[in-house]
Amino acid sequence: MTTILIIDDDKELTELLDEFLSEHKYKTLIFHNPLKAIDALSKQTPDMVLLDIMMPEMDGFQVLRKIRETMDLPVIMLTAKGEVSDKVVGLELGADDYLAKPFEPRELLARIQSILRRVYSQNELVDILSFDNLEINKLKEEVVLDGHTVTLSTSEFEALLLFANNSNKVLDREFLVENLRGITWQTYDRSVDVLVSRLRNKLGETPARTRFIKTIHGVGYKFIAIQKEK
Repeated sequence: MTTILIIDDDKELTELLDEFLSEHKYKTLIFHNPLKAIDALSKQTPDMVLLDIMMPEMDGFQVLRKIRETMDLPVIMLTAKGEVSDKVVGLELGADDYLAKPFEPRELLARIQSILRRVYSQNELVDILSFDNLEINKLKEEVVLDGHTVTLSTSEFEALLLFANNSNKVLDREFLVENLRGITWQTYDRSVDVLVSRLRNKLGETPARTRFIKTIHGVGYKFIAIQKEK
């Protein structure tokens, strides 16, 4: 399920957004305190951030700077001011879009869907994914690790491709269950963990050495390979 982190001190608005987005099959994480939100981002990675500008303790621009230090998440800025100067600053700092309050929820939904399609379809449009020490050829279903071909089962290849297409995102077990095609899983079935364990072993990982797939305890996994620039 796609997760959207909302950082806004307007509790009435966040309640409305939570209800509206939930109706459209989005999972929301809501923080009214920007400092707590930043701390949460160090432990989990949502698919997108909705970020208010005017907040106590830390404004949205400061939060965006902090996010951009380590993460390339899609961010939509929200503001009650709607001034052009704010929009320019937000976009220069790396915001993906900007929406002035009050806004129509359906417009916000359309912008969310548009940005997510653009951002997360990029990897799916290419035939070969190249990371440091790892190359995945989708057409040939071939994986090259440290210059040598690695033989993967169909389910292992599907899992690796799922991770690679969602690089640097925390994938929980529910997501893996829903998206590993042609495989019947139960969310709490250890089979998913066994599959990931087999895949990690073939990628040269050990409990003491994480190269590509990091365990996020109590949640799931995160693909941390560094993608090569095209």
